[in-house]
Amino acid sequence: MEVFVIANKEKDLFINEQIRAKEVMVIGPKGEKLGTKSLKDALTLASYAGFDLVLINAKGNPPVCKIMDYNKFKYENKKRAKENIKKQREANLEMKEYRLSVSIDIHDFNTRVKNAGKYLEKGHRVKASIRFRGREMAHTELGRDVLIRFADALKDIADIEKKPMLDGRNMTMILMPKKEK
Repeated sequence: MEVFVIANKEKDLFINEQIRAKEVMVIGPKGEKLGTKSLKDALTLASYAGFDLVLINAKGNPPVCKIMDYNKFKYENKKRAKENIKKQREANLEMKEYRLSVSIDIHDFNTRVKNAGKYLEKGHRVKASIRFRGREMAHTELGRDVLIRFADALKDIADIEKKPMLDGRNMTMILMPKKEK
C-alpha cells in the first residue's frame, strides 16, 4: 500500500479529500479505534459525525486517521504555541543590567538602587556593571567599592550571585533575589 504525500504550504495535516490512501486505520472522536476502513467509508463516518477526517500518521501501515473538529484542533495548537513562546520570553527576560560609574552622583546611585530593588522584588536578577575609562583603569578598586556599596544598599532583598569581577575595561556583579524561607 502506497501513500502519496503532496507538500502543503503550511505545516497543516491532510484532511478529508486531501488524503490519498486507499485504506486507513480510523480512530473515533473520543479516541476509540474503529478499525481499518476504506477511505470512502472513513469519510462517510466523519461526515455523519459532523467532523473532519484528519491524517495523523501517514507512515503507519495502514495510515492512521482520526475523526475530529480540525479547526478546533488548529486553534488549540496555535494557542499552545503562543503560550510556549510567552513562557520562553519570560525566561529570557529575567536579568536587567544597571550601569554605574566610578564617579556616580549620590542621587543617580539612589535612583538605580531603587529601580533595581523593584526589579529584584519581582523575582528577577540584576547585573550591575562599571566601565572604566582612561585613567580610571589604574583605580579599579574604586569601581569595586561602588559595586559593593550597590550590593549593600540592596542587601535586605538581594544576595550576591557573582562577586565583582574585572573583565577587560568592565567590572560586573550579579545580584539575585533572596530565597524566602
